[in-house]
Amino acid sequence: MTTTPEAGSVLMYSTTWCGYCHRLKGQLTRSGIAFTEVNIEEVPDAAAYVEQVNGGNRTVPTVVFPDGTAATNPSLAEVTARLAP
Repeated sequence: MTTTPEAGSVLMYSTTWCGYCHRLKGQLTRSGIAFTEVNIEEVPDAAAYVEQVNGGNRTVPTVVFPDGTAATNPSLAEVTARLAP
């Protein structure tokens, strides 16, 4: 279960109770970076994907970039750098 986001945007796997997810969402919004959020507790197969890219752990936020790679709990600086042309 993963879809590759459009250029310039990210796909973020999260939960409603994750403080790191809330922080990153706010930072992305303030920076004008488009993102699609997927709640791993509500979307079938989302948790399995997060576990797959995180060595069996359900660690969020897990962010997927347009090139198909993923990062776990990235900083805003990392997201911005990885989206740069």
